[in-house]
Amino acid sequence: MNMNKPGKTGWVRIVDAFGYSLKGFNAAWRFEAAFRQEVALAVVLVPGAFWLARDHIELILLISSVVWVLMAELMNTAIEATVDRTGPERHELSGRAKDIGSALVLVSLVLLALVWGIVAVDRFG
Repeated sequence: MNMNKPGKTGWVRIVDAFGYSLKGFNAAWRFEAAFRQEVALAVVLVPGAFWLARDHIELILLISSVVWVLMAELMNTAIEATVDRTGPERHELSGRAKDIGSALVLVSLVLLALVWGIVAVDRFG
């Protein structure tokens, strides 16, 4: 009995999945101002991480905290799109899902601030 999901396999599946991912990035860029702002922040912070970090562990922490913000925003955007797709009427669970997605982004931004703050204080303080 074949337990695998039917459909494409091997390299075709990988190439298709990559294409879907690019479509997702494009949609987030086109429709979400917050994602564009966070990408702009990443464009500044990632090169800054190479200047601020004193070793590879600090570099990984600094860059990972930036990437986590982008990941959280992508997840929040996916949650919002899914909830909005279900209909325009207000529902307590829809609002809760969107609020929790927003909280995920906030937690990621707090993590970014903590990591960058600790590394900066350790280097300059």
